Amino acid sequence: MAEITGDQRVQSEVLEGLATAVNHRRWFIELALPYLGDDPIEIGSGLGDYALEWSERLPRFTATEADPDRLVQLKERLADRPNINVRQMLLPHDDRGDYSAAVSYNVLEHIEDHVGALSSMRDLVRPGGAVIIIVPAFQFAMGPADIATGHVRRYTKKTLGAAMTEAGLTVEKIHYANALGLIGYFMATKVFRLMPKEGPMVKVYDTVVLPATKAAEQLVRPPFGQSVFAVARVPS
Repeated sequence: MAEITGDQRVQSEVLEGLATAVNHRRWFIELALPYLGDDPIEIGSGLGDYALEWSERLPRFTATEADPDRLVQLKERLADRPNINVRQMLLPHDDRGDYSAAVSYNVLEHIEDHVGALSSMRDLVRPGGAVIIIVPAFQFAMGPADIATGHVRRYTKKTLGAAMTEAGLTVEKIHYANALGLIGYFMATKVFRLMPKEGPMVKVYDTVVLPATKAAEQLVRPPFGQSVFAVARVPS
């Protein structure tokens, strides 16, 4: 039976804090846009920050959440968006669907059976559609913040690609993102034992460092990063 891992209160505090990282969110929104199609589903929408921005550019969008309390908050926040459907979803499951894509940011690392979760996402998407994933990178960066928020692993391109392939997906694109963010995250959470919450460090990084990092990585893919971004296709 699948379970929701981690301290839900801490997770909500982190989500609320990171909601202020506007430039970071817009970068990751742009990464997924070319692959979403006309009717995607997001797995693990949290407070709905990504769902709100993606839905402005799409005719239909489905947001999901596993935690019952956050699901209530999500429904309340998205109630005035008629093109957004909100439903509860906990992976892995046996549901099938015909969505144009499944997108899931910083969720897979919470799930013990990550291959089963990816298989569930595959089954929600029509043939030829995309499964779009962002996960935290590199096991050496696993620290107190990861454990408190329920992370069971961090990834490399190789381990995420292998999990997607095992789930019956065909990997189309995979790369690291936010190289300087990995250094900052490691220092903040492992050296200084801080949680990634709203504050001066997040604001300075998001307004000063992040735009330069994004511009550089659009020219040259870095050999490491805070996150792994991947797109895989559901076989026809």
